[in-house]
Amino acid sequence: MDRRPTSPSSIETHFVDIHEVLPIEKEGAMEDKVEKPPKRPNKFRDMKKPSGRSFSRQVSLETGFSVLNRESKAKDERRVLRSGKSFGGFGANNTNQVGRDGRKGDFSIFMTKSSLTKQNSLLPSRKEIGLDSQKNDGPGHDDDSVPAGRYFAALKGPELDEVKESEDILLPKDELWPFLLRFPIGSFGICLGLSSQAVLWRALATSPATKFLHVTPFINLALWFLALAVLLSVSFIYILKCLYYFEAVKREYFHPVRVNFFFAPWVVCMFLALSLPSILAPKTLHPAIWCIFMGPYFFLELKIYGQWLSGGKRRLCKVANPSSHLSVVGNFVGAILAAKVGWEEAAKFLWAVGFAHYLVVFVTLYQRLPTSEALPKELHPVYSMFIAAPSAASIAWDIVYGDFDGLSRTCYFIALFLFVSLLVRINFFRGFRFSVAWWSYTFPLTTVSVASIKYAEHVPSVLSKGLAVSLSFMSSAMVSVLLVSTFLHAFVWRTLFPNDLAIAITKRKHSRDKKPFKKAYDIRRWAKQSPLSLVSAITKNHSADKDLDDQEMELAGH
Repeated sequence: MDRRPTSPSSIETHFVDIHEVLPIEKEGAMEDKVEKPPKRPNKFRDMKKPSGRSFSRQVSLETGFSVLNRESKAKDERRVLRSGKSFGGFGANNTNQVGRDGRKGDFSIFMTKSSLTKQNSLLPSRKEIGLDSQKNDGPGHDDDSVPAGRYFAALKGPELDEVKESEDILLPKDELWPFLLRFPIGSFGICLGLSSQAVLWRALATSPATKFLHVTPFINLALWFLALAVLLSVSFIYILKCLYYFEAVKREYFHPVRVNFFFAPWVVCMFLALSLPSILAPKTLHPAIWCIFMGPYFFLELKIYGQWLSGGKRRLCKVANPSSHLSVVGNFVGAILAAKVGWEEAAKFLWAVGFAHYLVVFVTLYQRLPTSEALPKELHPVYSMFIAAPSAASIAWDIVYGDFDGLSRTCYFIALFLFVSLLVRINFFRGFRFSVAWWSYTFPLTTVSVASIKYAEHVPSVLSKGLAVSLSFMSSAMVSVLLVSTFLHAFVWRTLFPNDLAIAITKRKHSRDKKPFKKAYDIRRWAKQSPLSLVSAITKNHSADKDLDDQEMELAGH
């Protein structure tokens, strides 16, 4: 193509040479030849060339588009996809190199020390997925937690433990995971059920209202040692999980339902302190016991309540669920223990904090605001949590203030009404898959049974005593059934701890539909134009430049 000197106004004009499409080999040689600068300098061109952004390039429409198309395909092949069947890394597709490398079932991404290095090796580079994707998904980001809304979007069920069909997970579904990775924080529910039973049978053996039953204190002693043994076993196993799979523990902490079970170990410890058998219990408990058990609970609730109060992605209206009562009940249990060790003001403080947050949680759950999509319409044992907090508040008020007065009875009657409203819909509780989390839903019935015993002490009658005895034996029967079911699932059927799919969800839902690169899209749209229209546009620009040059020359002549 002929070159001519251009005026400053036409310096940024792009020259396009439309020629016959050559084969790839010749095309590469031609591009090298065209882009190579001339050996002999052109003084006139150097004098006219500014230091700006102007350039002159020869491009073939078909050739340029084909080369860019090949680059786009190469980037698409390097991009790592995520498969719902899942994992070995971030994809298990047959065409995926990650799947062919044999990384399927690589559980080390949830291990404590090597997790960040392993996840970084499995992630695509920034050049492949872009800076924004790396910022949102990369484990090196400051906020490495899974958003609370992501759990509601990816999981289903009242416990948020089932993955939706359209979601991807990071671990294989058809392979049995390591035991520690399958051991959930909900296992402390077993300890809650047994320790609350120890409290119940101690009340049955010592209360004047149930003296006619002649309950032996050895039942309380046996249940206390059983609860203590289970607590030590579960705690030891979960500590091992924290040591080896801390990334999985973090996933459970950010889970909207399971975060409440981190309060359970400290509530169990306080239950064991309150149900200490008479032959082992001193006259008064040492205040250090209350400090050891209530201290971690208090600092944890400062963190959780602060998230509820300050707003953000984990504000209460976003994460509220029936299990949230677990984070409230401990305040009433701590108030009872504080009264037992002689710290009455601390007991009153905890009761006030617990009651205020109970009202907020109760109203939020009753209105069913944004969490109504996650909570099922049918009933589930998780709804028994509604009766735990008012029952515990009733007992705590009686022990702290020494009188089962109007406020204490109001809380007890609220719990009794909620229990009856659930009892008349007992048919809806059938047909659910058994899990260890069901143990956590036994202690609310135990709590309302103890509250009924307290009510029978202050209002002695056949009706009140009959209600207390009926609820107590109903609670014990439920725990016995769960104990047998747990034994069968653990040692006979070996299905007590299935794969914990809830902790293996991705941080965001990835679409499998690819968007074309912007550069390729622009070239494709450019190539669709008619060659004649393109030539006419270029000619028009050249004629305009020529007219402008003529005008400048005339002005210079004058």
